[in-house]
Amino acid sequence: MGAKGLTEIDKTRTTVDIYGQQYAIIGTESSSHVRLVASLVDDKMREISSKNPSLDITKLAVLTAVNAVNDYIKLKQHYERLESELKRVKD
Repeated sequence: MGAKGLTEIDKTRTTVDIYGQQYAIIGTESSSHVRLVASLVDDKMREISSKNPSLDITKLAVLTAVNAVNDYIKLKQHYERLESELKRVKD
């Protein structure tokens, strides 16, 4: 038997509200996970918008993405440092 491919049955459709717009998100994650992600994106968009009320929706979305990727890179670097320390301690 070969590797099982993703089918429509494997996917979940979740409708979420982000910054006043509804989005249908289809993926393999649980609906609760998708709702959590959407809530965090909504919170970040509202936070940035409150500090920069003149931003249009496109610029707000891009700034939100930039912030999210920045946070991701910092966490990834921190994780890699911890992983490196753990390996050093084990050896």
